Amino acid sequence: MIGSSTVDGMLRRSAARHPDRTALLFADRTWTYAQLDDAVTRAAGVLLELGLERGDRVATYGRNSDAYLLAYLGCARAGLVHVPINYALTGEELAYLVADSGSRAVLVDPSLRPALDAARLSVRTVLALRDEDDSLLTRASQGPVAELDVDVADSDLVQLLYTSGTTSRPKGAMMTHRSLVHEYLSSIVGLDLTETDEPLHPMPLYHSAGMHVFLMPYLAVGATNHLMEAPDIPEILRLVEERGLRSLFLAPTVWVPLAQHPDFATRDLSSLRKAFYGASIMPQPVLLRLQDALPELGFWNCFGQSEIGPLATVLRPEEHAERSESCGRAVLFVELRVVDETGADVPPGEAGEVVYRSPQLCEGYWGKPEETAAAFRDGWFHSGDLVRVDEQGYLTVVDRIKDVINTGGVLVASREVEDVLYTHPAVAEVAVIGTPDERWIEAVTAVVVVKEPVTAEELIAHAKQSLAGFKVPKRIHLVDELPRNQSGKLLKRVLRDDLERVD
Repeated sequence: MIGSSTVDGMLRRSAARHPDRTALLFADRTWTYAQLDDAVTRAAGVLLELGLERGDRVATYGRNSDAYLLAYLGCARAGLVHVPINYALTGEELAYLVADSGSRAVLVDPSLRPALDAARLSVRTVLALRDEDDSLLTRASQGPVAELDVDVADSDLVQLLYTSGTTSRPKGAMMTHRSLVHEYLSSIVGLDLTETDEPLHPMPLYHSAGMHVFLMPYLAVGATNHLMEAPDIPEILRLVEERGLRSLFLAPTVWVPLAQHPDFATRDLSSLRKAFYGASIMPQPVLLRLQDALPELGFWNCFGQSEIGPLATVLRPEEHAERSESCGRAVLFVELRVVDETGADVPPGEAGEVVYRSPQLCEGYWGKPEETAAAFRDGWFHSGDLVRVDEQGYLTVVDRIKDVINTGGVLVASREVEDVLYTHPAVAEVAVIGTPDERWIEAVTAVVVVKEPVTAEELIAHAKQSLAGFKVPKRIHLVDELPRNQSGKLLKRVLRDDLERVD
């Protein structure tokens, strides 16, 4: 039985409303809603034929494709727990996620099979996602559609959504059908997602934003979705122009080079009406350049984290003019507070930790009761994000609590320093961290990728024009690239470790 409030139930209702409408385009394949819904049922049957049982975990190790979506929704319809794995992970990191989740099977892109074999996993069942005769895609694309004898409840786990692990080992956030359906509804309402949007999906589906804020909500409203294997910038620009696409979500790490790409000035992007980006790492100078180049394009600022599905707040286009640095207000199903170290509410304008209460929240961390208890305290989930909130409920991200720099006993938000350095024309990317210092406790240190020649002294002089003296970087390192995971998140812990070894 398929519950109406399950993840796959949302696709089933779209198929009932719009059976012949195009649901998904990928490569040279096109799926109507009816075809996609039937393929999900077949995919669920394939997974159950492998001997998997309700509640078993199924790891998926692949790039974006229609087969990847079938894996996720097939797991949902079969009562299994989907475990998305970053396709850039190899070796011990890959093995850890499969072992920690207790996955009984792995679905894999054939091109990634060598990395899977090299990880020496103790998993008996491995099935190709696509590009093979016996793959999940091939078997789900043909044959009869049998009724499934599976009772799926909205309280069942549907995904272990592993955190990015920017500060520690990844933890598996236990997402239920109910939590993700609430998240999809918050996304639809908060981002004005409609069936006429014609969205392009270049960002990885193993990440919660690409799958749960955009692709799944757009399937729920009945839109026609254009899926890319990876966020290739020339291809993004080509598809927007040639297909007249209207909606685009990109991480700031893709928006930045897209705005600087030579094709950006020559492609006709006038069809675009909705642009979405993530809050805390979007450089304000880059956003202003995009707004100037595309004045008809509305920008939505999305903020949250994996444990909440991940959308928690939204800044709408009409709110950008007055609050361009804010990440907006809470979405439909999220209640939030900003608290101090004792758990007491802080006054408007003062920095504190944002905590959440929401049906979108995960059930806790898989196999980690102590970490779960530490994050869920007094009925609220503690995010680890340092923010300010004004009297109207608009949040502004100050930093991750662990990224605030204690220099000489004074706290400095790394983001404030980064935004100033981004205004220098030679700066392509920048990350600011604290490094150990005998005099200052931590020295404000900038790691900069440049696009034209510049010296550290010139960058320091530039920062002094806008920042108080204690906020100005005491050290600047010029590098070729910044370490990031495939979600686009900056790995500041890697920078700290590398600079500690250098220093």
